[in-house]
Amino acid sequence: MDEIQERILMEVADLHGVPEGAYNIRANGKLASRSTTANIDITTKEDVSGIDIRIKPGTKHESVHIPVVVSESGLKDMVYNDFYIGEDCDVVIVAGCGIHNCGDQDAEHDGIHRFYVGKNAKVKYVEKHYGEGDGRGKRILNPLTEVHMEENSYVEMEMVQIKGVDSTDRVTNAELAAGAKLIVRERLLTHGTQSAVSTYVVDLNGDDASTDLVSRSVAKDQSIQTFNSKINGNAKCSGHSECDAIIMDDAKIIAVPGLTANNIDAALIHEAAIGKIAGEQIVKLMTLGLTEEEAEAQIVNGFLK
Repeated sequence: MDEIQERILMEVADLHGVPEGAYNIRANGKLASRSTTANIDITTKEDVSGIDIRIKPGTKHESVHIPVVVSESGLKDMVYNDFYIGEDCDVVIVAGCGIHNCGDQDAEHDGIHRFYVGKNAKVKYVEKHYGEGDGRGKRILNPLTEVHMEENSYVEMEMVQIKGVDSTDRVTNAELAAGAKLIVRERLLTHGTQSAVSTYVVDLNGDDASTDLVSRSVAKDQSIQTFNSKINGNAKCSGHSECDAIIMDDAKIIAVPGLTANNIDAALIHEAAIGKIAGEQIVKLMTLGLTEEEAEAQIVNGFLK
């Protein structure tokens, strides 16, 4: 891999070299490098572009990295990745995509990730999106994620997009069996004329299933963000969703919450707050020697941590 691709890998997957454990690195639509372990197997699909990741039951404290790098202007990449996580696992999965586009044509990566999480399994999933390059072509990312959780499983998802993506339409659908728990933490920053749509649909199908979905975002310049969340309580369950956003300049933010209780014991809550940075916060930091721009940057960085 060249220096540009290696730098993008550092941004989206915190990789400074060959990762430990299992990994599959995709660059410009092709396999760049792969490694498996005794407990984690990765195989190439035969019918469509993508991979199957199979994690043996009982696997503990192992990780798998599956980052994607696009550095060719005009390339449109599409993958289908399926994860089969066995019962009683405790694993970390690091995905993410970075696009470097210095050309005049759009560069796009679309991925469909499907997770099948076994009983009592625990998964932390990290997905980071990043874009760079001074070309006129756009950097486009459209991920679709499906999560199927069996009894008493636990999934924590960290969804991050902080820089350089011109257009994204992220869709996440999840269905939870009894006792399953889904935690989602989204962090999003848009600027310029960028647009970002985030849609989450969670079906709480079993007794004592629960979800906590929180999005924190900042919209600058003329960018547009849309946050859609829908929690369906189909059993005795609990669900919470929250949209907390800072709006700046001439940006636009749309929050569309949805709660559906199909069971008398479904306890569902939604919170939403959109507002500008308080003037007293900026003044306080400026008294410490920061410029107005530096004060705003400090506030935004702290908000998105």
